[in-house]
Amino acid sequence: MIDQTKLKNLKNVLKKFNQTHLLSFWDRLDPNRQENLLAQLTGLDFAQLDRWRADFVLKDSPFKLPANLAPAPSYTPETVDDDQRRKYDEARRLGIELISKGKVAAFVVAGGQGTRLGFNGPKGNFPISPIKNKTLFQIFGETILAGCEKYHTTCPWYVMTSPLNHNPTIEIFSNNNYYGLNKNDVFIFQQGTLPNFSLDGKILLADLDTIATSPDGHGGSLRALYNSGALADMQKRGVEFITYWQVDNPLINIIDPLFIGLHALDGAEMSSKAVTKTGPLEKVGNFCLADGKVTVIEYSDLPDELALKKNPEGTPVFNLGSIGIHVISVNFVERLNKHGFALPLHKAIKKISYIDEKGNKVNPDKPNGVKLESFVFDALPLASKSIILQTIRSEEFAPAKNATGVDSAETSRQMQIARAAGWLESAGVKIPRKPDGSPDCVIEIAPGFALSKDDVVKKCDKIPQIKPRQSVYIA
Repeated sequence: MIDQTKLKNLKNVLKKFNQTHLLSFWDRLDPNRQENLLAQLTGLDFAQLDRWRADFVLKDSPFKLPANLAPAPSYTPETVDDDQRRKYDEARRLGIELISKGKVAAFVVAGGQGTRLGFNGPKGNFPISPIKNKTLFQIFGETILAGCEKYHTTCPWYVMTSPLNHNPTIEIFSNNNYYGLNKNDVFIFQQGTLPNFSLDGKILLADLDTIATSPDGHGGSLRALYNSGALADMQKRGVEFITYWQVDNPLINIIDPLFIGLHALDGAEMSSKAVTKTGPLEKVGNFCLADGKVTVIEYSDLPDELALKKNPEGTPVFNLGSIGIHVISVNFVERLNKHGFALPLHKAIKKISYIDEKGNKVNPDKPNGVKLESFVFDALPLASKSIILQTIRSEEFAPAKNATGVDSAETSRQMQIARAAGWLESAGVKIPRKPDGSPDCVIEIAPGFALSKDDVVKKCDKIPQIKPRQSVYIA
């Protein structure tokens, strides 16, 4: 039975905010579908949506470059002097202690589909390893399991999905026995969504009884952790630090004692890993110091004259690129959510399927609407302290974003093979190489065998001879 008072109040709200079209097909709906639409609409904050409509949909809000902009300070991948060496040693000891005491949780943002990879299903289920075709989820699961065994601990794994892939992801984990982890140590939850708008500011319908929505971006992960109960689960377990990464990177070093230790040692609330950019105009976010706060400025927002600016020795001033790898303190996420924080929204003009005024489904052939999303790195300036640890791209960052070309599945597999070959060579194993220097073999190292170069050195007696054009799986 429809609550007529609630319906009347809703009609008044829709009229006030110029969104009455959302009830255009009310009389064509059966009672169940009416209840469904009523529940969606009464759950929206139309005053907030109207502000977003004015600020982001109906006008472009040009990015304002901070007045005081400088390169962000960072820790280098390798130690450069005795003081730094001592600090890194102390940080590693602290990191191992925190990991061993169960103070660290793993958190992957996995709401995306494999569409750009030509794959039907959650991106995390895309097969990516060079020999065994392990999926991204399997690589992560085996890595966490190996870390737990190495440090004699439990590292719970939190997996954020989207409404589009939530149920398939749960099924994938169940069918794969949670990749050897205890089911109770895997927490799968959905991120939030935001309504989609037409270019003239109308909220779109995806069906007669359904608002068109899209995931609220990886920035929504900090709110979703809180709203889903994941953060409360961490607190119950005594977790203090979250290692965060995005689902498309099979080289991720999930449990890194140095990174965790530096974050904790310096009292940081949210920290980041960075790579040296391949060139001044590489399409990655730029780590900067804006008004004294660590900030990421998108490549599209950094003027070319600043991107091309060089230090006296010839290196770019803004040379550190963001790769979506963070350590986040649990208390920071709690603090942000307790005060009802909101990260800045970013506007994306996209092709959005919708219901037209006659009730027909339309699949547009050109961009017709606006999706709003937030970015997790926008939380960095809100942290009381934030550190950056530079890492080596070939060791930790090989995203599989595209079917071909840059950041493709092919380049990711090549980088996985190259890293494995480098680890083996560091242990004294001879690797056959082509004239261009690339490995003349295919190698895959299981996380259960080694999580780092140092692990390989300790097991060099278990590594077989590798011949040219041979495929070798080391487990």
